[in-house]
Amino acid sequence: MGKACDGWSRWMCFLVAVGLLVSACAVAPAGPGATPAATRDVLLMASTIGPIDAGIVGALEDAYFTKTGVLVRHAGAGTGAALEMTKRGGFDLVMVHARALEDKFIADGFGVDRRDVMYNDFVILGPAADPAGIKGEKLAVNALRKIAQAQTLFVTRGDNSGTHVKEVELWQKAGIKPAGAWYVTYEKGASGNAPTTRYANERRGYLLMDRATYLTLKKEIGLQILVEKDPDLLNYIAVIRMNPAKFPKANTAGARDFVDWLVSDEAQRLIKSFGVTQYGESLFFPNSEEWRRKHPA
Repeated sequence: MGKACDGWSRWMCFLVAVGLLVSACAVAPAGPGATPAATRDVLLMASTIGPIDAGIVGALEDAYFTKTGVLVRHAGAGTGAALEMTKRGGFDLVMVHARALEDKFIADGFGVDRRDVMYNDFVILGPAADPAGIKGEKLAVNALRKIAQAQTLFVTRGDNSGTHVKEVELWQKAGIKPAGAWYVTYEKGASGNAPTTRYANERRGYLLMDRATYLTLKKEIGLQILVEKDPDLLNYIAVIRMNPAKFPKANTAGARDFVDWLVSDEAQRLIKSFGVTQYGESLFFPNSEEWRRKHPA
């Protein structure tokens, strides 16, 4: 998949890419009753897995299809892997949540026009027994210090995903290099947040996870939110278009139109309401520059 493709061949290129990346990626099913030939266009997006698992990516794609007839499909991987996928061509944009990796991606000439879309937050989950005694800690770094001191089980994705990058940042801020039998890398961490959370639940360990994943799994796991609402735990999600100078066959105009819609009031209101009916609270919050300007806190 060294080159991007046009029209129907773009779709076939994507399917080939998915086959090559199947061990690391999760691909969305076809849109609502549509086939590529029945649409005006197809956009291909690499996306971090958390928003896919939570359902917001599919909801946004379906809403855009209904509005425009443009089919947006995605391949999912952790943020680091998603950015690496797009460097090989064949995608039009990427949705990610690790600012340092995003900035480097743009500085290296692969992407342009980074735009904030939404945010949610991370929480530290753990068993109700809370052997490290972290419940109620106001600062995530203090909770991590207690976990390391007690050497109680902590599960990490360990895959350079956005979730893992945030976790590493917090360990660094805490002044700790986690290592030892108590710090366990889930060997299938690249498969996503939900499988990692289920694994931590089976092991009755602690882990850092986004709130949306927790809410979607809350009824099936015994882990509880023990630390939350620390500003360091905010999780900002953005989109970046592929640089047309490096990827001249990317669907630049289509990606720009989709991104413009993602930051519009229509999409931002969809984000704000997503999950409320099912979970009793929003899973994500609107965060585009346009939204913040019109709706200051």
